[in-house]
Amino acid sequence: MTRLIASLADVSSQYRAVFCDLWGCLHNGREAFPSAVAALQAFRKQGGTVVLLTNAPRPKPSVVRQLDVIGVPHDAYDEVVTSGDAAQYALLTGAVGRKVFHLGPEKDHSFFTEFADDLSQTLAGEPPIVRVPLDEAEGIVCTGLVDDLTETPEDYRATLLYAKTNGLKLLCANPDIVVDFGDKRLYCAGALAQAYDEMGGESLYFGKPHPPIYDLARRRLAALDHTARAEDILCIGDGIFTDIRGGVAEGLDTLFVSEGLAAGEFGPDPVNLDTELLEIWLAARQLDPTLTIGHLR
Repeated sequence: MTRLIASLADVSSQYRAVFCDLWGCLHNGREAFPSAVAALQAFRKQGGTVVLLTNAPRPKPSVVRQLDVIGVPHDAYDEVVTSGDAAQYALLTGAVGRKVFHLGPEKDHSFFTEFADDLSQTLAGEPPIVRVPLDEAEGIVCTGLVDDLTETPEDYRATLLYAKTNGLKLLCANPDIVVDFGDKRLYCAGALAQAYDEMGGESLYFGKPHPPIYDLARRRLAALDHTARAEDILCIGDGIFTDIRGGVAEGLDTLFVSEGLAAGEFGPDPVNLDTELLEIWLAARQLDPTLTIGHLR
């Protein structure tokens, strides 16, 4: 059974590093959560390393700019690793061909033009990727819905059926199904990839809970702390099927933030969770995080 904790400080001495999710744990897409920021700052002050591990489809430099806008200070983290970073590596090494159709909003165009320093060095000299119309594409890069404020995966059924008929692979740059933007729940790229899989298409995933993003996170952590071991790392997140499943699969301890995507499932008090409801909910999903907290603090 998962252990309930009141704050990250309750267990911080047991870990050298955290892999911390962003959306739902550190911010809601519009503003940072002050208590979460303070918890990460305190962890770093005692010598810990904070790696922000996000399923955002955009590369690290773009996500850092977003964090600046919504008020996450740089002293709350040491490194950022994104699903976009991991997916970029696959794209640039030819996972879905070199002529691709971009399924996603204009704000995600940086996926094709901007890269973290370590990826730029590794991939120097690779042939260019060209964005083309769907009927000319060798594959699809999906970063999300074009208008996630109004659209649903059903709006893309015809597009996905056409792609499936033509045998195109879909590179999913964000495996999240939904995310909460303020008080509104929005569909993500993972919802389109899931729909594509269900109709018989082939989707490729690189963010949580899949191994590529953890491989990249470990490499970047090693550049900061060469001695960190698996038992020294705590994965923090509110996505039971992404953050927690991914951490468990990697053999890492996990901290489930219950009042993110699952808010309200465990009683009215986010500080004093109903342990019986929590146990039933986790059992139904066949996952048991090492630790659980209401809000990251």
